[in-house]
Amino acid sequence: MPILNWLTREKDIRAAANIPHRVLVEDKDLSYGEKSENLLIQGDNVEALKALLPFYSGRIKCIFIDPPYNTGSAFEQYDDALEHSKWLGLIYPRLEILRDLLSQDGTIWMSIDDNEAHYAKVIMDEIFGRKNFVRNIVWQKTYTVTSDAKGIAGSHDHILVYSKSEKFHRNLLPRSEKQNALYKYDDQDGRGRWRTDNLSVKTYSAAYDYVITNPETGVEYSPPKGRVWLTSKERMETLIAENRVFFGKSGRGAPQLKRYLNEVQKGVVPNSWWTFDDVGHNDESRKEQKALHPSLPFATPKPERLLHRIIHIATDPGDLVLDSFLGSGTTAAVAQKMGRRWIGIEMGEQAKTHCAERLRLVVDGEQGGVSAELNWTGGGGFKFCTLGPTIFNEIGQIDPNIKFSDLARHIWFSETKRPLSNETSGTVIGIDGERAYALLYNGILKDRTDQGGNILTSITARFVQNDLKAVAPDFSGEIIVYAAASRLGQGSQMAEKIIFKQTPYDISVRG
Repeated sequence: MPILNWLTREKDIRAAANIPHRVLVEDKDLSYGEKSENLLIQGDNVEALKALLPFYSGRIKCIFIDPPYNTGSAFEQYDDALEHSKWLGLIYPRLEILRDLLSQDGTIWMSIDDNEAHYAKVIMDEIFGRKNFVRNIVWQKTYTVTSDAKGIAGSHDHILVYSKSEKFHRNLLPRSEKQNALYKYDDQDGRGRWRTDNLSVKTYSAAYDYVITNPETGVEYSPPKGRVWLTSKERMETLIAENRVFFGKSGRGAPQLKRYLNEVQKGVVPNSWWTFDDVGHNDESRKEQKALHPSLPFATPKPERLLHRIIHIATDPGDLVLDSFLGSGTTAAVAQKMGRRWIGIEMGEQAKTHCAERLRLVVDGEQGGVSAELNWTGGGGFKFCTLGPTIFNEIGQIDPNIKFSDLARHIWFSETKRPLSNETSGTVIGIDGERAYALLYNGILKDRTDQGGNILTSITARFVQNDLKAVAPDFSGEIIVYAAASRLGQGSQMAEKIIFKQTPYDISVRG
């Protein structure tokens, strides 16, 4: 498979592994509403994404990102004039971590324009796998042509869609009133409204090449030239007997099939051409944003109808949606209104001035965007978080302010590459198959033992064994114990099936 090469590629493809793990710190003054899993994170999005891995690896159902387009323009909130190789270096490590956060049945949707779309496609082929490419959706973002555009005016953006695996299943779009209006006939026989449909097909089959006779007039009809009827003669006779074949208002027209509204599928298969009539346009999104922040306009918001369609296709109520370039907060706002859980990341002050303020209004029941369509009246809430200290300092030591639970989650993720499902209880972090993991750190055993219980001894080993029996009485496998040091002899470790790993040196700092 072809890959892109650029000046800093070798450094950029290793960047994700070299990003330090930080902890998330809630700012209760900026959190809002009911207690919730929804997260609004202020900070560098690549560090925030790395901080999410121990919690959400493999759990995000839908990711939408609207990264800088690298257009050469200068927006107030963003530097959108990145040199091409810098743009590639920005996007590559972020996509790698986003892939790890995505669930097996999840999808990622990247909005981008012609400046980088085709390069982004090759990068995403490499990271997500070419076989997992779903579609390039073309969104008609403007309803007018820019008269002063040089060359050919642009009126669309691309939305590149990739799945994590073949387990992705898309939802159908709801049928519109315009589509249903095509079913305008009704025989008043209890079968409801119907429309006419073609009764012939191109693929030749001798069994389907026959003459249809109108039972009322006796007129015979052969298939149109180069075509055959769409079903067998026996089945056609049944359709005619059931009054499912229409011979025109006069009874002398060519036969057509009656397609009943209540027999078609309840939704419409999404296609790759999205017009502004369907999902909104840039002017609509700017008006939505201006209504929320009259004095603080945002340069490039997306319309709520666009995110509504994406989230509808990709998720079900309760699923988790992530946007790591949250911008003005549209993805989170729409996800909240649709009953999805969400995580939004924004690095600048607009995390507070735009995102937090907008989401407070959503929780309070604001009626802009898709609110009326979804009967949104408010509810829920979110936690506002910032990036706290790195788990390890610049010389590889554990930051003394790191809590037991944060280090435990990091150890579990480093060992298993999966997020920890439950909060830890006692010294035991969790069990993975035939291995249990435990941590002696930060006074987890209070002051009952040497150095607050951070050293593996016969006494602390007994506490670990007791904690393990409390959560898994029948467990008989190995116990990996992380501790600052060990004073338990090799013989005792073997007898107790304990494998000692020293903190911080045996903890995977990257990953």
